[in-house]
Amino acid sequence: MASSIPSLRSLSKFALGGAQLFLGSGSTVLGGTPKTCSTTGQLSCHNTTAVADLCCFNAPGGQLLQTQFWDTDPATGPSDSWTIHGLWPDHCDGTFDANCDTSRAYTGIGDILTSFGKTDVLTYMQTYWKDYQGNDESFWEHEWGKHGTCVSTYDTDCYTDYQAKEEAADFFERTVNLFKTLPSYTWLQAAGIVPSSTATYTAAAIQAALGKNRNGVEVTLGCSNGALNEIWYHYNVKGSVQTGEFVVAAPDGSKSTCPDTGIKYLPKSGSGGGSPTTTFVTGTKTSTSAPTSTGGAFSGKGYLNVSTGGAATGCLISAGTWYTSGTCATYTAATSGSGFTLSTSKGKCAVVSGAFTCGSSVSSATVFTASSGKLAANGSANFYADAVASGSTQETVYTSSHSTSLTITWQSV
Repeated sequence: MASSIPSLRSLSKFALGGAQLFLGSGSTVLGGTPKTCSTTGQLSCHNTTAVADLCCFNAPGGQLLQTQFWDTDPATGPSDSWTIHGLWPDHCDGTFDANCDTSRAYTGIGDILTSFGKTDVLTYMQTYWKDYQGNDESFWEHEWGKHGTCVSTYDTDCYTDYQAKEEAADFFERTVNLFKTLPSYTWLQAAGIVPSSTATYTAAAIQAALGKNRNGVEVTLGCSNGALNEIWYHYNVKGSVQTGEFVVAAPDGSKSTCPDTGIKYLPKSGSGGGSPTTTFVTGTKTSTSAPTSTGGAFSGKGYLNVSTGGAATGCLISAGTWYTSGTCATYTAATSGSGFTLSTSKGKCAVVSGAFTCGSSVSSATVFTASSGKLAANGSANFYADAVASGSTQETVYTSSHSTSLTITWQSV
């Protein structure tokens, strides 16, 4: 059922004027292939006659919106980048459909991407497609179920040799690839519009900074309590959303929620500090500093930071492995008896065959405890690895003796 759009954040759905943007696949395709479509056909929202083949012409959601967040409290994503909200198909009049096919409201988005060889997309999403409450998987599932299933070119009949759920993998890949062409932070920074606790900006200046890279075409700006927190980039499409050409378009309705003047652009907070070490990505920013190992209480949401020889170096990612060049996973600590259990977006965490493991294969979570602010398993705060994690190499974390000793502390987020 079509709906109007009263606000930005409340709905969680909710360009180069005339320029075209072609986005190739960029990843190995292990499933079938989308139907081949001509890009010389009619442009969505501009057709003068009915288009029968909705595998090559998205309708009724003919305008596509690449939507971005700037979350500051709590902060999500890198401190020098906006994050992905989604890719939404709007009618050409400012209304939209939602939850169009509940039979394809898939779960386990990370597993779907991995099964189709799109691990590079998943890795990128783990940094740049973040949920402000820490539930990334649930957020991704929501965006696909509510919006992705309403893109007609992602219908299963639009694939040859279709394999179950491959259209969802294509949706996330396309959204990521489009987002990479829209560096909002950099574009604003080039115009002197930078995060500040005191400065304010005008809507006209923000529009000009972004429009400079889009032949003057405006975007939709979203504000909360006078602070900029969303940008929507509007496009019409020639061909399918999977493989077609995105043509920058003006907003399909009056939706901006920012005032004309006095707009705040607040800095993100909650980034880690510490002594400089090898470059790694924390849950909130890309940094050349080690994460803060606070040794705080294991409760709620947080990161598991790793230290060797007293120096912080990297953190645990969602499968439970130690990494220095990836994204710190958000762990959930829940009280259990005299200790607590841990889980990530992949599933419960446990010590399995002597290794710290998180995932759907874990049927029974281990009850951990804290010892002098450090994570402890079976009463011991000593963990081990075969080597110090470095670069893109992940290291398994063990509870039995291996060549490298390490400790794990909690950083609340």
